[in-house]
Amino acid sequence: MSPSISRRRRIAALTAVTLVLLSAVSGVAAAQSGQQVGGTIVVEEGETVDSLQGAAGTIVVRGTVTGDLSSAAGTIRITETGTVQGNVESAGGSVVIAGTVGGNVQVGAGSFELTSTGRIDGSLDVGAGAVVVDGAVGEDVRAAGDSVTLGPNADVGGEFRYDADEFTRSSDATVAGDVVEDPSLRGETGGFGPSLPSWTGTVYGFVTSLLLGALLLLVAPQFSSGVAARVAEEPVTTGAVGLLALLGIPILLALVLVTIVGIPFAVAGAVVYALGLWIASVYGKYAVGAWALARTGRENRWLALVGALVAFLLLGQIPVIGGLAEFLALLLGFGALALGLRDRYRGEEATEASSVAAAE
Repeated sequence: MSPSISRRRRIAALTAVTLVLLSAVSGVAAAQSGQQVGGTIVVEEGETVDSLQGAAGTIVVRGTVTGDLSSAAGTIRITETGTVQGNVESAGGSVVIAGTVGGNVQVGAGSFELTSTGRIDGSLDVGAGAVVVDGAVGEDVRAAGDSVTLGPNADVGGEFRYDADEFTRSSDATVAGDVVEDPSLRGETGGFGPSLPSWTGTVYGFVTSLLLGALLLLVAPQFSSGVAARVAEEPVTTGAVGLLALLGIPILLALVLVTIVGIPFAVAGAVVYALGLWIASVYGKYAVGAWALARTGRENRWLALVGALVAFLLLGQIPVIGGLAEFLALLLGFGALALGLRDRYRGEEATEASSVAAAE
């Protein structure tokens, strides 16, 4: 039995955010048999490789992969001239199959599309925000998403099982087996135990962010105030520093990762980076809340924290705008966090230098 679709969707959401950042690495990494890490991995038209395992900002298959494709990337595309003779197992922000896959396909992504020119000889198992099946699938299809579309060129050789808030089926679509709605495909618990309501994830995220914010305000009140002040006084500079840190750190970790000695440091760095992103997101929202509250003539760090988290929670329900607001808050928080740590480090160095000078 294939792994839970909902679990792959959550893994894809986490990995895609980090992997998209790798697209900042310049150049194109030519695909080879084995494992690849780079900004862009391409199997060119006319090129043949035995297999491909890669992590990158973008992965494109225009040629032939005689084995399996296992990948994680911001964008994964098998073009009309591309062929994967084995299986495809991928996690990404966007996955498009316009070519041919000889085996099975298992995908977790933000969006998935099997175009009218695409063909999968085996089965399709996909979990994504938006799923479009408009090509040929030789065996069964299991699709879960906010929206699932069975297009006019779809030709499914087996059963089509789906779970979606919105399901659209073209009258021209061909399905040899039954078309069945299966609510279990999007079980929020990842396939173990009873399904939880969809809002539990939102509530959990809000509560954990609130607890983290409260911990930061209690343990480092002065530093937290400095973060809010920096965002209010220098938002453009702070956001720019945040963007540089957001892009630069994954690149640095990728460079460290290529050396055997550096692997433990890269792994530890990735954990610290992920924790830093969470802290930065909370700090960014808190800083915006503190600024907005100050505009009313009031100063209350607890009200600023709670009010900001609630406001961003509501904004998150608005398509595009909510995501943009979250991203800007992350940049501001990451920049303020990085600058604050830099200033603290410099302050400690200055204090140590003064102590040495006084002792002499």
